[in-house]
Amino acid sequence: MGEGYRCVAASLAGFVQQVAVSYVANKYWFFVAGAVPAGKDASALDAKFVKLYDLSISKYVRCRRRKAGEAGVQYIRLGRFFLIMATHGEHLFFVRERSMIRDVRRCPIKVGGYAIGYRGGRVCVRIEKTEYRLVKDAFVRRALNAKERLEAAFSKLPYEPYGPVRSQLLAVLRAVNRRRSVGGLPPLERSCVRMSRRIVRPFA
Repeated sequence: MGEGYRCVAASLAGFVQQVAVSYVANKYWFFVAGAVPAGKDASALDAKFVKLYDLSISKYVRCRRRKAGEAGVQYIRLGRFFLIMATHGEHLFFVRERSMIRDVRRCPIKVGGYAIGYRGGRVCVRIEKTEYRLVKDAFVRRALNAKERLEAAFSKLPYEPYGPVRSQLLAVLRAVNRRRSVGGLPPLERSCVRMSRRIVRPFA
């Protein structure tokens, strides 16, 4: 692989952070999602894409190429799931991958229970719809359990609290508290929902 090009995410949180904050926020809106085929060496695939799309270049070269009308391209992998992402412009990526390219403004990137999209001029990181329904249903079913146990379960949820994620989790909390109110039980404290996102090192 090209020396210096980091593409293997160290964690799901790091992957989502890098894709949302560093790529989608910087107009890498076009993407191809894929999985490393069974039996294939993931690092060999990394090296293939880095070489094929000439990704191991300095930020200055990348900036100069974008000013000349070329698209910027990035590659990132978490386990066996990978993304190739691009900005507007001319690039081999749009030729080779044309039948599989999606636009994050219309088709969110779904990974690890998250949906990463772009709405109203900004990045939107949410809990994916099906995942959210499962979480909400599970908590509402357990709404009459011990207060301390439920609050501990909320605090241990693995989702990083991006703005939309916080809104979703607070909606779950309200649904639980409505059921607890009907049952004559004390509400869960809002503080059990984590409000601050951890900033992590994205790459291994």
